[in-house]
Amino acid sequence: MQPPLIMVVDDDVDFLDLTRRVLEKAGYRVACFTDLHEALTAMAHDTPDVIITDLMMESLDAGFSFSRQVKEDSRFSGVPIVMVTAASSQRGFDFRPQGSDDLASMRVDAFLEKPVSPKSLLSKVEALIASRKRAVEDAS
Repeated sequence: MQPPLIMVVDDDVDFLDLTRRVLEKAGYRVACFTDLHEALTAMAHDTPDVIITDLMMESLDAGFSFSRQVKEDSRFSGVPIVMVTAASSQRGFDFRPQGSDDLASMRVDAFLEKPVSPKSLLSKVEALIASRKRAVEDAS
């Protein structure tokens, strides 16, 4: 059985590299993308177990658009998405969700602010994988 696949989508190659190293060291397979369209295309061939995506890439709301596309596609609607952003610290915007309703409206399952500590990232990924596994087992 293959280890879980984590897809990371961000236009910051340094974040991609660091995140890849953290996740691979923890035993995950990792696919990194700087382009949203390429990430969506790749998902058709290998569905990730978790997606980590930046909020602001080509546009201020590119991450929201991406997560909406993923969640509206029946093939991927159950894939957990972690939104990461530095918008609060770099631009003064506050996108932090205040509860589960905010997360649902963002079409994400978790939200982390950059810089993300490796421990927080791994903890969130592990929790989402465990939750998804329970949901799949319950549906069986």
